[in-house]
Amino acid sequence: MKDTSPDQRTAAIFGASGGIGSALCELLHHQGYARIYAGSRSGKVPSSSAIRPFTFDLADEASIVAAAGQMADHPPDLVMVATGVLTLESGDGPERSLRKLDAEVMQQVFLLNTIGPALIAKHVLPLLARDGRSVFAALSARVGSIGDNRMGGWHSYRASKAALNMLIRNFAIEMARTHKQSVIVGLHPGTVDTQLSEPFQNGLPQGQLTTPAQSAAYLLDVLGKLGPQDSGGIYDWAGKRIAD
Repeated sequence: MKDTSPDQRTAAIFGASGGIGSALCELLHHQGYARIYAGSRSGKVPSSSAIRPFTFDLADEASIVAAAGQMADHPPDLVMVATGVLTLESGDGPERSLRKLDAEVMQQVFLLNTIGPALIAKHVLPLLARDGRSVFAALSARVGSIGDNRMGGWHSYRASKAALNMLIRNFAIEMARTHKQSVIVGLHPGTVDTQLSEPFQNGLPQGQLTTPAQSAAYLLDVLGKLGPQDSGGIYDWAGKRIAD
């Protein structure tokens, strides 16, 4: 997203097999991005002339190093970390009570929601151009806001997203010293019709559930309006800043 001609733009999507990640790849291709690095653990990503597939695992730093290495010759202007977990593959979901806290479950949630995205930032942020606008965004959640927390519960998920939000602020401060036009933010996509939200869709008000394509369009529109002065913040799908 630096000042280059449309046919020279490059993006990287981590989590390109998920609902939002896949929709982002398709929309960026439609918008004319020349190169879209699309990564997933399975290797299954959308197919197009612009897609450059890669595999990575949030629990394997070496795989993230290898992915960043593939981007070194043509660094991205836009990086989106479209990963996250609410319910683990084991079926363990967000805890409604502190009595349900389990150390192993918490560790896995933090690994996938906090540590993995932080390692992506560690190896991808240094690739961003110093002389133009670049964007790094990670999917976060409104429930990660400490100031907005009125109901409690969902302990591991809330805490992992709050930690991610702090890291985003840290990365923004550090990057601003050398990358004056960089934008480092978290994004709350709302409730999107994906596998992550499926167990929690019952009873939603009419119109609150969006499709992955709608969500991708909203998020890219928000990113297009943010500048360096907004770096470090967490924004919802409508562009409103979420309380820390």
